[in-house]
Amino acid sequence: MMLQQQLPMDTVAAIAAAVDSTMAVHCEVLKSLVKIPGVARPGFDPALLEVSAARVRELFQAAGFPDARIVRGLGGTGKPGAPAVLARRAAAPGFPTVLLYAHHDVQPAGPSEAWTTPPFEPGERDGRLFGRGVADDKAGIVMHLAAVQAMESVLGPGHGLGLSIFIEGEEEAGSPTLEGIFAEYGKDLQAETAIVADSGSWKIGTPALTASLRGMVDGIITVRVLDHALHSGTYGGPVLDALTVLARLMASFHHDDGSVAVEGLLSSSALGPDMEEGVFRKDAGVLAGVELAGRGSLTSRLWNKPALSFVGLDTEPIATAGNILLPEASVKFSLRIPPGNDPGQAMEAIRQHAAKHTPFGAELTFIPGSWSKPFTVAADDPAVQATLWSLETAWGSSAVMMGVGGSIPFAAALAEEQPGCSILITGAEDPDTRAHGTDESVHLEELRNAILAEALYLAHLQFTSDLAVGR
Repeated sequence: MMLQQQLPMDTVAAIAAAVDSTMAVHCEVLKSLVKIPGVARPGFDPALLEVSAARVRELFQAAGFPDARIVRGLGGTGKPGAPAVLARRAAAPGFPTVLLYAHHDVQPAGPSEAWTTPPFEPGERDGRLFGRGVADDKAGIVMHLAAVQAMESVLGPGHGLGLSIFIEGEEEAGSPTLEGIFAEYGKDLQAETAIVADSGSWKIGTPALTASLRGMVDGIITVRVLDHALHSGTYGGPVLDALTVLARLMASFHHDDGSVAVEGLLSSSALGPDMEEGVFRKDAGVLAGVELAGRGSLTSRLWNKPALSFVGLDTEPIATAGNILLPEASVKFSLRIPPGNDPGQAMEAIRQHAAKHTPFGAELTFIPGSWSKPFTVAADDPAVQATLWSLETAWGSSAVMMGVGGSIPFAAALAEEQPGCSILITGAEDPDTRAHGTDESVHLEELRNAILAEALYLAHLQFTSDLAVGR
């Protein structure tokens, strides 16, 4: 079903032409960003984040934001966080301010030999651009740059819209100092609407507005059974090693069908279209013969139910393992929580489950980690309808509203800080993007459409405001 036209068709055509005329330039900008491996995690060179932030600041200054600057939030210990880029242009009377969000930090690339081409040497194949962070989320930075440029090339620099830019530097590390950013720079983030460019389409050719996000809590569980390592032959039998005890505890967190077995976690209502199992298995790379876990529709399992993963294990590496009973072993958990769950209560539910199910009386240590809240959008928000129109116009295909199983801490934080702000989550990813995995990529035609959709939405805001103030 086609939505009501939001802009004159000649304006739509002119903006589309402006986007197309600069796509090659912006692809080169994206490549330049991918070459900077800025990871906001311990053990990675923090100087590279400084280089990444400086490059982003330079790009926005050149794009007409002379006040673009590097800022940092203070964490709970008072230590400054990773560098972010902030810029702002004031709105004319009667015009709204739009906040444009993305992040410049990336996930670790993992072993480079697992990639078809080196992760920080961007390369094009079959209409896609490959490289770590190319989609998540350096494509979001380019979306904002290119969309603003296309809109202003048609409407002129005196369009009246206020524009606020926030490019975060530690989203992939859980946004640990985001609260400090809001405390120090909250006035610069004030806006009537926000475009969070860190998601994507339902599938190639079908655009989507992300209407819900799961939140996340993580932490570390440690079990200890001995005060020192023992010879496995001399003492094995009466005492189980810590890794075996930990494995039994880990297994208790899921039912036999793979659904989460932790008491007190809630599910939410399904939203959007369902997904075919064959398509999901292909997109996810599930091996033949591996059964899917959980209950209910695939989209409900991905968006509306809790999901618990164990993402890291501290124990003796195989290469140096001796025939000993390990005294201690630790695992890092990552729990995704759908809308309706409170992160603090979810963390406590995990702790209580671990305490209840630790076998053989092993000593348990539970260290809570980071958390982020789930997010939902109001479907009746006029900004949602205008965004769906812009997506459908850019793609030439009906848009859908979908959930996403991942987390964007900024979206939930902004909703809490500014409850009147319309938060619109879009992006250039698609089901084969492989964000966080090897051979991450962005489909260049999808990127072009995402840029155009954002430019059209901005132009819609200007057009309707122009009519309202009678300019």
